[in-house]
Amino acid sequence: MIKSSKKTEEKNSIKKSRVVVSSKEVVEAEQKIRPSKIDEMIGRKQEKRAIKMMINSAKKRGEVLDHILFYGPPGLGKTTFALAIANEVGCSIRVTSGPAIERQGDLAAILTNLKANDILFVDEIHRLSRVVEEILYPAMEDRALDIVMGKGPSAKTIRLSLEPFTLIGATTQVGKISAPMRDRFGLIQRLDFFDNEDMVEILKRACLLWSIRIDEEALLMLSVASRGTARVGLRLLRRVRDYLESINGKEVSTDIVEKTMKLLGIDDLGLENIDREILRVVYFNFNGGPVGVSTLAASVSEEISTLLDVHEPYLMKCGLLKRTSRGRVLTEKGIRYVESIYGE
Repeated sequence: MIKSSKKTEEKNSIKKSRVVVSSKEVVEAEQKIRPSKIDEMIGRKQEKRAIKMMINSAKKRGEVLDHILFYGPPGLGKTTFALAIANEVGCSIRVTSGPAIERQGDLAAILTNLKANDILFVDEIHRLSRVVEEILYPAMEDRALDIVMGKGPSAKTIRLSLEPFTLIGATTQVGKISAPMRDRFGLIQRLDFFDNEDMVEILKRACLLWSIRIDEEALLMLSVASRGTARVGLRLLRRVRDYLESINGKEVSTDIVEKTMKLLGIDDLGLENIDREILRVVYFNFNGGPVGVSTLAASVSEEISTLLDVHEPYLMKCGLLKRTSRGRVLTEKGIRYVESIYGE
């Protein structure tokens, strides 16, 4: 009896220790899912070559890295690039967003606190006000900050020298950035949707980090439904993992993926309910188009910016919707898709 009790205690202690280690590993894996170095990033070969060339040449000259602007649909790695660049350069990075910088003083406080070679990452940089944006012009070009003291005829301008820094901007609407602002960036990179091969590799890497067993067909099915967007693919993988754990399963199969997608209202193309509603409204309410974007947004009860940044780019990538000078129009493929779901 004494021996059996000892064995029971040993088993319990092993179970407890396993739970603790497993929990810690899960937390670490969740944190490491974002690549920390440029070489760890999947795809983006041309973009990575250009950025590494800039970093290596700047290091050789002993200069600060030139300013960089990333643009493209959300969830494609703009923030990841900024963090990876900071790690490659070996400097600190200050992260903020356009809407968070409301006044000139907010930006002045950030700029004056930057140290030499630091990186300032501004997400949604197109949402900076014109007044705030004007402070950035001399800061980016001359490493100086012009502060106006007083008002009227007695107003004076004081110029403060700034430490050399790199501004990395990210935007989903590059057209809203003024030309003087765009011209001050040394590199402007567009990030497009990932292809299926890259999405498969991104999901494979996540499965290894999260200890998820998944067969090849299920992985391919999940990559197709990821809308060519890493953020979407990782979100779907998390939900598939949740479904697998809810049924005490051990491996993700195509059946698991199909049931999870059905539960989430996502079809084989990765279209969600709002995507299908957009196509349905254009087909039935406007005879397949053309229809203006503001009218379409009001018809589906969605913000215009969300329609332009999130839904429309992918619908166009799938060949279901196209832009014309008169408005949005369903393609032949889009018409067939709607008819297959809703009927004539």
